[in-house]
Amino acid sequence: MRPGDTVAVVSPSGPPNAVQLRRGVEHLEGLGLKVVVGAHALDRQPLDYLAGADAARAADLQSAWCDPSVSAVFCCRGGYGAARLLDLLDWNALRAAGPKVLIGSSDITALHNAFAAELGVPTLHGPMPACDILAGEKGPEPRTWQSLRAALFGEVEPVQGDRVLVAGRAEGVVSGGNLSLLASMCGTRWQPSFAGRIAFLEDIGEEPYRIDRMLTQLLQAGAFDGVRGIALGSWVDCGDPFTVLEDRLAGLGVPVLAGLPVGHGSPQMSMWLGRLGVIDTESCSLAAIVSSGEQAR
Repeated sequence: MRPGDTVAVVSPSGPPNAVQLRRGVEHLEGLGLKVVVGAHALDRQPLDYLAGADAARAADLQSAWCDPSVSAVFCCRGGYGAARLLDLLDWNALRAAGPKVLIGSSDITALHNAFAAELGVPTLHGPMPACDILAGEKGPEPRTWQSLRAALFGEVEPVQGDRVLVAGRAEGVVSGGNLSLLASMCGTRWQPSFAGRIAFLEDIGEEPYRIDRMLTQLLQAGAFDGVRGIALGSWVDCGDPFTVLEDRLAGLGVPVLAGLPVGHGSPQMSMWLGRLGVIDTESCSLAAIVSSGEQAR
């Protein structure tokens, strides 16, 4: 992206706080970007945990993606509801619009996974403009903001972990996101598969036994068959998850790097999904590999 580009901000999941949304838009404008906000971004009906009706949220997302003047689509926040849109989107129209960038995290995992499967485009797992990490009263968290700026404007920065569960080196397209969302997509048209890939996983507010249950579901569904490596992000308010993560994942016989500040918590580093990456446990990092013509598929 370049200064002067137009970006859209939409609410495919939960309703954003209006003050935080305004702050987030102002920060994006401070990067020299032109910002348009979806018509239904602040809706709250008919269910107050959704940013308006499914059809309206899907229409905002589709309109933004299909607008030829828009270079990137930011999701306001997570929460819940993105998966409800997947059957309502016109995937042929989205595909015809050509590639651009989708940015978000948490519940937006449903869109990351579906966009990869349907459109074959890389997407950016990163902080969202109506969340406290970017739109708090004191301004954006500095490391989070720097990482987002670098990702948007084409710089490639490795993400550092802080522990190794299984040593080694692995290359592959990075995919994944929030563990709860990935598990919820088992049995759907967009069921995750990490074959030939590096799987990225993170979550918030899940007890270790629930993490165990979701990993077991993905394992039994074959999602990890052929996985090349695993990168583990933040596990905020999850107790001590590493015993169960090692127990469930070490047996796959691939490198497992943990402690990446990606997901929830602070800071929240931006990371490309659908692009080639390399896990190197010697340097305790996950780095993007710049390659022309790479696809999310």
